[in-house]
Amino acid sequence: MVARVIPVDCFDLVIFGATGDLARRKILPGLYRRWKEGQIPEGAVIIGAARSEMNVDGYREMIRAALDEFLNPSERDPEVMQSFLAMLDYVAIDARGEGGWKALAGKMRGDMVRAFYLSVAPALFGDIAARLHEHGIANRASRIVVEKPFGNDLESARALNDVLAGHFHEDQIYRIDHYLGKETVQNLMAVRFANILFEPLWNAQFVDHVQITVAETVGVGGRGDYYDHSGAMRDMVQNHMMQLLCLIAMEPPHHFEPDAMRDEKLKVIRALDPLAPGDLVRGQYSGDGGDDYLLESGNPDSMTESFIAMKLQISNWRWKGTPFYLRTGKRLKSRVSEIAVTFKEPPHSIFGESNLWRENVLVIRLQPDEGMDLRVMIKEPGPGGMRLKDVALDMSFAEALGNDLDIPDAYERLIMDVIRGNQTLFMRGDEVEAAWAWVDPVIAAWEARGDRPEPYDPGSTGPEGALMLMHRDGRRWREIR
Repeated sequence: MVARVIPVDCFDLVIFGATGDLARRKILPGLYRRWKEGQIPEGAVIIGAARSEMNVDGYREMIRAALDEFLNPSERDPEVMQSFLAMLDYVAIDARGEGGWKALAGKMRGDMVRAFYLSVAPALFGDIAARLHEHGIANRASRIVVEKPFGNDLESARALNDVLAGHFHEDQIYRIDHYLGKETVQNLMAVRFANILFEPLWNAQFVDHVQITVAETVGVGGRGDYYDHSGAMRDMVQNHMMQLLCLIAMEPPHHFEPDAMRDEKLKVIRALDPLAPGDLVRGQYSGDGGDDYLLESGNPDSMTESFIAMKLQISNWRWKGTPFYLRTGKRLKSRVSEIAVTFKEPPHSIFGESNLWRENVLVIRLQPDEGMDLRVMIKEPGPGGMRLKDVALDMSFAEALGNDLDIPDAYERLIMDVIRGNQTLFMRGDEVEAAWAWVDPVIAAWEARGDRPEPYDPGSTGPEGALMLMHRDGRRWREIR
């Protein structure tokens, strides 16, 4: 067993929805890895809370099976696993009733950090928050973690924020977006703000355009009913992609601390121009057999988009005139998430027309193979004059920092930030509401027009309209490999 270090204070962590998929697949395996690395103190207690009636031994066996399923074989250490399972406790609880709350209150210890992870439907947030206070379980030092969706529109987001604010202060509320916990997303901030190389060029004078792509190969699958009431705009753009856009476009904060970061992100959202109808393309995958959105969603008349592409404009001094192109979709050619910053061409070429200029592009890969590369022009080796060739200065994190580098899962980092009381990578309530205030009119406009999503083939790069969105501007999407 590894030598233990105690970088955080002792804590009680209660996971509501502790028998659900997210808890078994992400949260508990992530906590196991942090325990294995010595980042969780010996006296910490993790309490599962769910409707299922079982004792603590039964819950530990459930989590043991989940760890066997979701951990890599190299991560499994019998001694470490046994000690991790020993810190687990369990209480059967009724989120909307009184059952189990007194038992949970009796498990709380002293004045140490108390964190409550709500891996449940948003409809239960208010009930759980109220009972945490009614039974004296939560105090001023407690933290509450809530998963998306943060509402379905501006009105519901405000209502959700009001419910949480009725029981917790804003500095106690952690709205978790796992994209912000990805190592590459945080390296984006380091690349921008820790190097003089890029920041002077990070503006409309030097950047031609920015592309943000989040492509998935899977369909809606078992999430068909939820997804059909959400769609790509609500499921991906309003939260994940909006956050990536903010990190790319934000001004440097005065300090790397929570409110300074979130103030700058909020300014970006508020500077977004209203979206013109011609700057939006919606798609829906349509194929033979069962590989079809209408069949998978169970709604043969669905108008919900499984793909969306758009051109955004930010009206501020830094970015006025530089378009940001966003696209995301399901059943696409490959699984890839990346940000590509394309710089403008030199004002004059000294090498003649025979040498075609290739764009300088900085690509930040979020998945797979987290890393970055920068495409630059060099002389092609050999005699025969000055022939230019574009090459990539490639940095894979695994290769640059060691092939055995263990990059923590996003949930691991974010949960430990909750325990440490660091809200930098979590969304603030006004951020969420500002994003919905921009998204709601876009959705209302296409619903009023009765726009039907454009069909596209599963395994393709999306609908033809998305290609034309770029083509009319004399640009092309980066290839989804």
